[in-house]
Amino acid sequence: MGIDYVHGYTPAETRRLTDQAGTLADLLHGGTSYPPGSRVLEAGCGVGAQTVQLVTRSPGIDLVSIDISEASLAQAKARVAEQAPEATVDWRHTDLHDVRGEKFDHVFVCFVLEHLADPAAALVRLRGLLNPGGTITVIEGDHESAFFHPRSSRAQAVIDCLVDLQAAAGGDSLIGRRLQPLLEQAGYDDVQVGPRTVYADRTLPHLVDGFTRKTFIAMVESVRDRAIEAGLRTAAEWAAGVRDLEKSAEPGGTFHYTFFKGVGRT
Repeated sequence: MGIDYVHGYTPAETRRLTDQAGTLADLLHGGTSYPPGSRVLEAGCGVGAQTVQLVTRSPGIDLVSIDISEASLAQAKARVAEQAPEATVDWRHTDLHDVRGEKFDHVFVCFVLEHLADPAAALVRLRGLLNPGGTITVIEGDHESAFFHPRSSRAQAVIDCLVDLQAAAGGDSLIGRRLQPLLEQAGYDDVQVGPRTVYADRTLPHLVDGFTRKTFIAMVESVRDRAIEAGLRTAAEWAAGVRDLEKSAEPGGTFHYTFFKGVGRT
């Protein structure tokens, strides 16, 4: 079952997810494609940012995309209709634990496990939906993999707020480092997990803008009100921390983050 989505269902969060998907498309989706006719389940499609990548990189697949948020699902439908009008997607407003009596050749899960109270149970449930020889692909981040220049304890403190708030809600924003054991313990074979690293400095302006500013800093900013209400930071401390974090996107600054991508088979 899902937990409280700590980033919120706001227009700003939709923009952030869109920027993230576009900026990181090759990094995250490189090496992932499915043959035409394959039956694929996208478990947790959100606003459809990753769905667009799936249908454009694997044309002709039989895609079922599910999400527990009806509002996000509506945005996903509109996004795919606009950006990939030739694609056919079976959209469903449901929880992944409620998909029953069906089989798939492949399952794709991106930025979902971190928001689940029991990611291990979800992986076991998804394994039961795969045909023999089928695959699962899982992509997750790890917020403690973020390091940056100039170094700042105030900036690190606001990042820690994001980690702590997600943990308090029942999730795990550090789950990327756990993918290999989680997949093996869920019964998948041939598990392979590897890092997908983002590094941004002034020589890579598209990553400075698309990832450092519009993805990571925007993600941290999404929990500002919650952090202040919870007493984790004062408004002044939050503002100072974000100002310091923004220096990593200025000339002379650098930023690093690692995603983890895992593949397992049945």
